[in-house]
Amino acid sequence: MNAWVDEPEPIGNGDAVYFKVINDISARASVGIDRYGTMLKTNNGRDALMDAYAEAIDLVMYIAQAIMERDNGNV
Repeated sequence: MNAWVDEPEPIGNGDAVYFKVINDISARASVGIDRYGTMLKTNNGRDALMDAYAEAIDLVMYIAQAIMERDNGNV
């Protein structure tokens, strides 16, 4: 897995990512309401930085997995 490969300039003829992200945020808020009875709020007794740090680590692991699978395990 080489994370430093230069990518070509985008050609811009695909779907707009913005609208997908907005829909996903709304859907994720609904999951929070269903699971916890509320959306994420401030002063909820949790350490938001530690939660975000743990989620970022998970994200990196998922990204590495996807790259490795895409490249058939060639790291």
